[in-house]
Amino acid sequence: MDLRRSTGILLDPRSLPGEYGIGDLGPNAYQFADFLADCGVMWWQILPLGMPADGRCPYACDSAFARNPFLISPQSLVDDGLLDEHDLQPVPSFPDARIDFAVALPYKTALLEKAFERWQANQDAGLRAELESFAQRSHWLADYCLYRALKEENEGRSWNLWPRELVARDPRALAQAADRLRRRVEAHQFFQWLFDRQWGRLRNHCRSRGIKIIGDMPIFVSYDSSDVWTRPELFKLDENYEPQVVSGVPPDYFAETGQLWGNPLYNWDANRREGYAWWIERLRASLELMDALRVDHFRGFQACYEVPAGAKTAINGQWVETPGAELLETVRAALGDLPIFAEDLGVITPEVEKLRDDFGLAGMRVLLFGLGGDSEDGKNPHVLHKFPERCVAYTGTHDNDTIVGWFGSASEKEKDFALKYLRSSGSEFHWDVIASVLRSPAAVAIIPLQDVLGLGSWARMNEPGTVQDSNWSWRFKSWDLDNRLTEWLMEMNSMYGRVQGV
Repeated sequence: MDLRRSTGILLDPRSLPGEYGIGDLGPNAYQFADFLADCGVMWWQILPLGMPADGRCPYACDSAFARNPFLISPQSLVDDGLLDEHDLQPVPSFPDARIDFAVALPYKTALLEKAFERWQANQDAGLRAELESFAQRSHWLADYCLYRALKEENEGRSWNLWPRELVARDPRALAQAADRLRRRVEAHQFFQWLFDRQWGRLRNHCRSRGIKIIGDMPIFVSYDSSDVWTRPELFKLDENYEPQVVSGVPPDYFAETGQLWGNPLYNWDANRREGYAWWIERLRASLELMDALRVDHFRGFQACYEVPAGAKTAINGQWVETPGAELLETVRAALGDLPIFAEDLGVITPEVEKLRDDFGLAGMRVLLFGLGGDSEDGKNPHVLHKFPERCVAYTGTHDNDTIVGWFGSASEKEKDFALKYLRSSGSEFHWDVIASVLRSPAAVAIIPLQDVLGLGSWARMNEPGTVQDSNWSWRFKSWDLDNRLTEWLMEMNSMYGRVQGV
């Protein structure tokens, strides 16, 4: 990863403003990239771009390769002649600062279907060639689109509840399904191509402004996904295609009973036998879209926490070693040096640190983890004075409360420590935290946009271990980014040597 001294802003594209209910890859994304450039910011960090299996959580997607069509910009479809302005009407009355998934997703679905119908009726030869080229270079596309079409035919049920011959991927049954559902398969191919087309344009604009994009790769995939249905042998499933063990983490800062994620775990022997081909293609596909990747739950490459399938909590799991060094070496031999860094938060063992360091990867530091007053024993790696140069430092992540929210709920002891440690009066505490991370030794400093805007707990992106409407739904408003913010960030980035080229 490019570890020049630099700054980034963490913002998921779904959190962009706009009139169509959910942020997208249209004009507001370009304006945000311009804002970053004007602030001297080099990195735009995003959350995973896949299609959430539940429509919401980007860390539980239905494919490790496919992208979220709800990020497709309706305005760009109009500009490309795939929709007319009247097709967008009536636009529902969406909230400004939240995604109302129950309204936004059906609205966007209807627009995408209209665009597909127009495409089918009036196919342009040039655009058809573009789509065919995209399909040829996307080895995963046919399986994924058939999976989506079959899921629709089976009323949204998980693939393990489909007719047995489809669960077992009987070749004759698959061929019949592909023929029977040809139009729906083509529709999903069309949607994936639209995303690829709009993303390519946005990324080119970012490049023209000197902005690089950090993506996020969850180490695990969802059970109800095209990946597990297509390649069940790569996962620890029983003879009925049910998970034997599932993922999670033991009790930690975020959850007293641990976190039970529920993802199927990898059959590493099967992955090794095929030379980790699935992993090579997964990373190749991701790095074609991004300039760098944060590998979520990096410690899973050294050991995975396995919880028996059917358990209600993650308390009774166990750590099982994984062949991460062999995997990373194989991937590096195939793809070259990997522009990735490790999410190494939580309880990290010396073995995980060695794996990270042996491959020259930067880790993460989160200042909010260092403001709790527990740094006096010298063991907390997140206190500012212990930040190494080779790291990506954050004020907080998508799983943290915002700075303002944290300060508002902190104990008096925690507040007293934080104010003294940062030499802050508390009047603009979020600015003091941000400035501290920017002047730290860390090569890359990342700030969630919520912290830049000084927003409270209501704006946090996710509260781990909970299922609530506020998770993954926050959006900023177009008028939130004013000249004061631009000037302040440029001044701080210049002062602390983080502006591009400085």
